[in-house]
Amino acid sequence: MGSLFRGEEMCLAQLFLQSGSAYDCISELGEMGLVEFRDLNPSVNCFHRKFVNEIKRCEAMERILGYLLREIKKADIPLPDRDVNPVAPLPKHVMATMEQLQRLEAELSEVTRNKEKLQKNLRELTEYTHMLRVTKNFVQRSSEHEPRQARYEEFPFLEKDAALDYTSMQRLGAKLGFISGLIQRPKIEAFERMLWRVCKGYTILSYSEIDEYLEDPDTGEPTKSVVFLISYWGELIGQKVKKICDCYHCHLYPYPSSSEERTDVVEGLGTRIQDLHTVLLRTDDYLRQVLKKASESVYMWYIQVKKMKAIYYILNLCSFDVTNKCLIAEVWCPVGDLVNVRRSLEEGSRKSGATVPSFVNRIPSNDTPPTLIRTNKFTSGFQNIVDAYGVGSYREVNPAPFTIITFPFLFAVMFGDLGHGVIMALFAFWMVMCENNRKLKHTRNEIWNTFFEGRYIILLMGMFSIYTGLIYNDCFSKSLNLFGSGWSAKAMFTANVWTDADIGANRFLSLDPNITGVFTGPYPLGIDPIWNLASNRLTFLNSYKMKMSVILGIVHMSFGVILSIYNHLHFRKKYNLYLVFLPELLFLWCLFGYLVFMVVYKWLAFSASESRSAPSILIHFINMFLMQGGASQPLYPGQAGLQVFLLVMALLSVPILLLGKPLYLYWLHNGGRHLGMYRGYERVRRGSEEELSLMRAHDMEEGSSHSDLSTSREHQIDEINFADEFLHQSIHTIEYCLGCVSNTASYLRLWALSLAHAQLSEVLWGMVMRVGLRVDNSLGILFLVPVFGLFAVLTVSILLVMEGLSAFLHALRLHWVEFQNKFYSGTGIKFSPFSFSLLPSSFDHDGFL
Repeated sequence: MGSLFRGEEMCLAQLFLQSGSAYDCISELGEMGLVEFRDLNPSVNCFHRKFVNEIKRCEAMERILGYLLREIKKADIPLPDRDVNPVAPLPKHVMATMEQLQRLEAELSEVTRNKEKLQKNLRELTEYTHMLRVTKNFVQRSSEHEPRQARYEEFPFLEKDAALDYTSMQRLGAKLGFISGLIQRPKIEAFERMLWRVCKGYTILSYSEIDEYLEDPDTGEPTKSVVFLISYWGELIGQKVKKICDCYHCHLYPYPSSSEERTDVVEGLGTRIQDLHTVLLRTDDYLRQVLKKASESVYMWYIQVKKMKAIYYILNLCSFDVTNKCLIAEVWCPVGDLVNVRRSLEEGSRKSGATVPSFVNRIPSNDTPPTLIRTNKFTSGFQNIVDAYGVGSYREVNPAPFTIITFPFLFAVMFGDLGHGVIMALFAFWMVMCENNRKLKHTRNEIWNTFFEGRYIILLMGMFSIYTGLIYNDCFSKSLNLFGSGWSAKAMFTANVWTDADIGANRFLSLDPNITGVFTGPYPLGIDPIWNLASNRLTFLNSYKMKMSVILGIVHMSFGVILSIYNHLHFRKKYNLYLVFLPELLFLWCLFGYLVFMVVYKWLAFSASESRSAPSILIHFINMFLMQGGASQPLYPGQAGLQVFLLVMALLSVPILLLGKPLYLYWLHNGGRHLGMYRGYERVRRGSEEELSLMRAHDMEEGSSHSDLSTSREHQIDEINFADEFLHQSIHTIEYCLGCVSNTASYLRLWALSLAHAQLSEVLWGMVMRVGLRVDNSLGILFLVPVFGLFAVLTVSILLVMEGLSAFLHALRLHWVEFQNKFYSGTGIKFSPFSFSLLPSSFDHDGFL
């Protein structure tokens, strides 16, 4: 809890790594994930660093592994279990792994190229077979040919019928030619128009669509193709036709000149196709065996290459000493983990067999350390909510442990429904039970990943919604009478207030709680179910939820202001307690805390018989600012004087908040010359060497120090700027005072969204489910099935998903703006340790693993 409440204490350390053991020491640190390395070579280009060649070698191996993974995925071969976690390979073993991967890549490339060539030949032979089969009926040659005598006409007549008499063209004395092939179905119309325009009608095009789907050589997808046969007149026309076919990417095949030649070609094609199928089957088997063998080790190689590349990247951040025998690194490390860092360096030196051990030294620094907050699978989701607003400053109070309770509770206040909460909780509970399922954890669906990572948030939101649903007594817009209503209509008849005639003459009758027996006591848990039948139900819930929202908002903001105490005390700025914290709390409580007091007092002081004469809280609150305490009936004795006192206290807290801190710092700057300053908020005598030494030791524990404590006061004098301090405090004062008003009004969203959710649920029940329940004939049950299905779909899509997302976003805003800005700055830098488990990978992004 200590680490979650406040970030870990960090320190800057210096690692001295011997050249022979640096690789193993960095490997051990990467397995532990305890330190964040700083770049000691910021001015050196990435391509000019020491280990750039090793990184290029790792990238070459990553390229080969990517090629292997693509082929394995294409062959649909499952990868083995990924629970293995091999250590980074030694540098002397890297070349052997590199050669093994290169041999495997060359073998796979050769087999794949041969397979592609065989598939291309098979595709061409298949297309040729279809072409011969379809074009067989295009041309019918006559058995007898007339003598080929040259006859010339100025305008030759070309018939376009499917069965053509080519002797009419042969009489013209021109040489006929044939071009046959296949073209994709969408291109045939444009192809036909182009032939007609270019060849001026001196061609005859016949085509027919193939019934079967053929594989597209470019995309590999099945497509529809068309077989065509072009008869042309003259060699010049034939050249134009071939160029047009090339432009349209037609697959051209030779056309046999006789039926005997056609028969021989078809028989030869059948034999060759059968042989190619046999060879392709054996090639596939061999390729699958190679890929299956590679799949057994590919994940281990992937882990090793990833770790090796990360190690060399870290080594490039280090600098060499003057002898080039030792690498020096600077790291941020949690103070509590320094012992583990030393053990990791000792283990790395032992594995490498170095005679000189590597070691770590803690060094002072004035730089702001990064923020480390340790989380687990339960708290990580809530910490992400806080970090989305901003990473906490070093060692300031972390809102995450309080968000675990307040966030789902405020969500449930807006989403309160017992039935909807049960559905949400069951869905989250299923995700929690299946949290170790690899298929659910590693998906490429970002929306699902968001839900799965926040499964514990959804679980708590569902459980708190069940609780608020019981308080609202609302389950799918219906009330549950679990303990029996505290209201009784029988007493109205017993007291002769109601008669049977009143029942028949009036649609609505009002129960009078002042009559004995009508109201026997409050409902044990939540709102009485009789309010679900009342005509003034919405008016009652409006008043109840609006006051509840204001009370929750004031309590939530006050808690945020109180948490700022821990920041002031931890950073040893005690003057902020009197000059910042107390004015803020007085301003909030004297105005809006008094409003909460009046709400509670009116609930407790006025009974049902006095309710009609009870004064309006809103009027009294407005009169408080107008100094008109006697203008209306007082709520309690002495109200006017108390309101004037509270208003004066609130007004006096504003100038204290505005001027107190800047004037105090100015006085310390100019008026405290006889005192020695340390950090601007503790005064020690210059001659007190014992206190200075104690502060110096404390600085070393905090990871910060002053190089010259005797001159610390001069540094503080240079840093203090009254104008800047006054400007910052003015902005803070205006923001806080106006924010108290706007933030209090902002909490009314709890009331608005709660009513909206309840009304949407009631409308959905009335317009869908009630229609199915009113059908009382024999078909009512059958009609109820689709109605219930529609009701379930609309409930999940509208009330759970859309309304749930809306309530989630509003609860997020209440925490970020209204709660966290009271004590949380969120201007820190997140601690990013060097850990192999946190390294990103392009293979994971591409979906290979």
